[in-house]
Amino acid sequence: MAKAPIRVFSLVVLWLMVLGGVVWGQDVNFSSAAAAAAAPQGQVGGGVRRAEMVPAMFVFGDSLIDNGNNNNIPSFAKANYFPYGIDFNGGPTGRFSNGYTMVDEIAELLGLPLIPPFSEASGDQVLHGVNYASAAAGILDITGRNFVGRIPFGEQISNFQSTLDQITDNLGADDVARAIADCIFFVGMGSNDYLNNYLMPNYPTRTQYNAPQFADLLTQQYTQQLTRLYNLGARKFVVAGLGRMGCIPSILAQSPSGRCNEEVNRLVLPFNANVKTMINKLNTNLPGAKFIYIDIARIFEDIVNNARSYGFTVANRGCCGIGRNRGQITCLPLQTPCPNRDQYIFWDAFHPTAAANIIIGRKAFNGDLSQVYPVNIQKLATLNIQSSP
Repeated sequence: MAKAPIRVFSLVVLWLMVLGGVVWGQDVNFSSAAAAAAAPQGQVGGGVRRAEMVPAMFVFGDSLIDNGNNNNIPSFAKANYFPYGIDFNGGPTGRFSNGYTMVDEIAELLGLPLIPPFSEASGDQVLHGVNYASAAAGILDITGRNFVGRIPFGEQISNFQSTLDQITDNLGADDVARAIADCIFFVGMGSNDYLNNYLMPNYPTRTQYNAPQFADLLTQQYTQQLTRLYNLGARKFVVAGLGRMGCIPSILAQSPSGRCNEEVNRLVLPFNANVKTMINKLNTNLPGAKFIYIDIARIFEDIVNNARSYGFTVANRGCCGIGRNRGQITCLPLQTPCPNRDQYIFWDAFHPTAAANIIIGRKAFNGDLSQVYPVNIQKLATLNIQSSP
């Protein structure tokens, strides 16, 4: 029987989806103005800052962790309006959530300030890291073109290189190389390559590749991109797998039964398997590098299966949105969201709430081998990595 095409109505980037201290290998004292700019605290999650475990964190990804890079480019993939940011101190920033993203929580756990977007980072702010993530972006440059403007992974790496040049000019190549080796590089890519490329009717990829072939194409490119980051000095990598895409409100809304689409869930299995294999190979083949894998699919499944134990009462629809499962149209400007946001796993048709993001971030930080492989972020941060290959 022929399979019906799967529609994606809007941006789908899924589950797959802290000042002071030692900075860049030397003691840096921020001015009070720079410190205030570097450390906005969200109302959801913003706890007491702890001692910094790493000099900085650099973030690459899509709308799950974009925090404003799409705000000022010609893109339909934006979240810089209410009700986005309703629970974030300062309101909408471009985060596709009511508050914290996963990397906001991880930054806080590492003792870092919230990482600024590349589009706004300047001066001393970049010394604690930069977020290059862009909604609608993918591993493949062509991914996400339906949303016009976006910053693909390859271009995000080029933006990091610009930041690196800026820091090197100020601090010197040797000091920067040593410090970069201790920084966390968080990468979460691939969701859009499926849901805003492979499954979109105006893309040819679904007729050109079957699921294993497309997964191979993505991981070949992914390997080259991560190796490029390594060649720029990155050594500590956190790579997030893809989640259960068939269970997000946008996909649930397309089924009269409201059940997860297992075809979509199965579609990404070869990619996740490839990424695990890729990580093992990179750990073997790139001297001094340490790659770890966050099993987003398993974490998400645990949260859904044990929703009440995590404080959630709603796991199959968005807190904000229009239509069946609040997944047919995402949050409209000035729309009133649900009042009990902490009880929802999903904020909108595609993205988790801050409450869910915080849980994901904590599991990535200190989870066991079933969630983060081969070590968690907390352990990765403490490893002594040599800067030279």
